[in-house]
Amino acid sequence: MTAAGTPVRVGVFGLLGSGNLGNDGSLEAVLGYLRAEHPDAVVDALCGGPEVVTARYRIPATRLHWYRGEYRTASRAGAVVGKGLGKLVDAVRTAAWVRRHQVVIVPGMGVLEATLPLRPWGFPYALFLLCASGRLFGTKVALVGVGAGPIGNPATRALVRWSARLAAHRSYRDELSRDAMRAMGVDTARDEVHPDIAFALPAPPAPDTPDGRVCVGVMDFHGGDDDRARAEEIHRRYLDGTTRFVRALVEEGRPVRLLTGDDVDARVVAAIVEAVGSPLVTASTAASLAELMAETAAADTVVATRYHNLVCALKTGTPTLALSYAAKSDALMARMGLGAYCHPAREVDADRLIEQFRELEKRSTELRQTLAERNLTAGRSLDHQFTALTAAVFPTADHVTADRHRTETP
Repeated sequence: MTAAGTPVRVGVFGLLGSGNLGNDGSLEAVLGYLRAEHPDAVVDALCGGPEVVTARYRIPATRLHWYRGEYRTASRAGAVVGKGLGKLVDAVRTAAWVRRHQVVIVPGMGVLEATLPLRPWGFPYALFLLCASGRLFGTKVALVGVGAGPIGNPATRALVRWSARLAAHRSYRDELSRDAMRAMGVDTARDEVHPDIAFALPAPPAPDTPDGRVCVGVMDFHGGDDDRARAEEIHRRYLDGTTRFVRALVEEGRPVRLLTGDDVDARVVAAIVEAVGSPLVTASTAASLAELMAETAAADTVVATRYHNLVCALKTGTPTLALSYAAKSDALMARMGLGAYCHPAREVDADRLIEQFRELEKRSTELRQTLAERNLTAGRSLDHQFTALTAAVFPTADHVTADRHRTETP
């Protein structure tokens, strides 16, 4: 509630409710901030999975894309026409949605990167529409704790660059992200860097009687946007190396819990379970970052690929080894004091991975203390980020009357 007594209309935007637990965890962290600092704000979403977001977070939600097959390959004429028409319809829909808000927040996520396969006219175009509409209608669009990286595709790079330039507020989850945007020609002099906003989520208590399990977070990994030509080779090497590692743990009598971070990862879990064929290998059914954190808190050690699997493990203070698929994973591990425990996901060497794993377990007590200290620092940094966000984008009493008139005018 502003000083004038008018609720602020806040929108949240992104591929939320679409099966990616990291994206939804970022949304949950921002909703926690809004409920604590702006409890009277009227919040809704423009997102990938509106039914899921409404059911889980109790906020109204609108589908991000008019054309429901946006992220499927268009192989028929009807699909091609549908996608093309959808781009025009989405421009109108996005502008109308943005115009109804004083503030729109893009919560975390790698919205300014292409570390996974990405088409320019998918999400990059949607983000550009959002930021351009914000500039057009005076709605403050905030990119909060987002990830960014070098982008090879010229069209994707242009859309990302202009989206960042048009946003009213930007902060990043690591220095690499800010450096990448600076290299694209974005003025980052006032942009801050803080830990991933999922670190703002509460951590569950560790169990009193750990069972010696190792959590292995897997991913349907086929390389990045520039690896399309050898995607299957990368995937096969990743799956073979990870399966060998899990089999080695089982042969030592270690229980292994397989974690995922996106619905598409289920096929990798199934392949490993079938290949190893042991009751010691079980699959998690975690459906949120909170549930993933409960899994990692119960583990002796975590070996994980997806970025937010790593966040969950590090947040709960569990010694962690990263199967790193992008520089953001290396940066996260270094920030949390575990930079020596990264292994390339594109070149999984099971023998070397086992050696690193044993080194990690030998230093378990020391690393748990390091993580406890780094988590305290992360919490203080995120408190500062949310305070800065409020100051940067939330309207003061002087602006509320004009904003209300703008959003109510037909």
